[in-house]
Amino acid sequence: MLSLIIPVYRNEASIPDLLEAVTSISRGVPDGLEAVFVVDGSPDRSYELLRDALPHRRFHSRLALLSRNFGAFAAIRAGLELATGDRFAIMAADLQEPPELVLEMDRRLQQQNVDVVVGVRVERSERLVERIPARIYWAFYRRFVVREIPVGGVDVFGCNREFRDQLLRLEERHSSLIAQIFWLGYRRTFVSYVRQKRQHGRSAWTFGKKVEYLMDSIFSFTDLPLRLLTRVGGLVAVFAGAFGVLVAILRLLGFIAVPGYAAIVVLVVFFGAVNVFGLGIVGSYAWRTYENTKARPLHLVLRSEEFAPRDET
Repeated sequence: MLSLIIPVYRNEASIPDLLEAVTSISRGVPDGLEAVFVVDGSPDRSYELLRDALPHRRFHSRLALLSRNFGAFAAIRAGLELATGDRFAIMAADLQEPPELVLEMDRRLQQQNVDVVVGVRVERSERLVERIPARIYWAFYRRFVVREIPVGGVDVFGCNREFRDQLLRLEERHSSLIAQIFWLGYRRTFVSYVRQKRQHGRSAWTFGKKVEYLMDSIFSFTDLPLRLLTRVGGLVAVFAGAFGVLVAILRLLGFIAVPGYAAIVVLVVFFGAVNVFGLGIVGSYAWRTYENTKARPLHLVLRSEEFAPRDET
């Protein structure tokens, strides 16, 4: 059976189309489909609409409501934990990824010798003002976090039970689900698709959230900040040494009237800036370590319901 995990946040307007898309997908899965909807503390009526509609659908479904908005990746993890299938796939509730992509990922999981199928965006049916920031963001992600990640980025994937179980063992706070997928390794393949234009509402994946997620990914999966600190510290030390020699020469030549004044001020400024920069980076790592030691759950399910498929007759 295929378990389809769908995180839902501010998708009230797209619920009817979403349910029709899932119904269409269910017809293409011969051994059965289980749809797991995880409402991520959405402030609209997404939960109520799904709760009322799912009992009348011809596919098996589960509906979970998180106690607050934990983020899309936490909602995906919650769905993976609730799912009971043999294969798993992620689908966006805004339908920007074509529903046929789910069937293709499932086909490859069954017919190819792979553990995880990653959806690769080869094109976006979006405005230029939306495509350019996305390309820049994922270029930074490829450069500083995961070099293996596709150029267009990753939003959806499918996997088998073994991969799902190993993924759920990684209980890091303030981490990156996408980076975790590539860190795990396993047998991987890619499937290309064209990202569709959003039909309803506005994306909650704002620029601020992207920057925050990028920083979490950098601090969780690379030592780039520490390497930058070392290089900056080395450059500042070299510059400070050269400046010290220059100050000494100018003092001997009589160009500096107050002995030691310029050197002390500049050195205090330089090394003070390096110390602040270094403390900020070390503090970021220390804070993440502190967050992990608290061992808080990554999400809280407020309520969970299960709906059997409606009889065809």
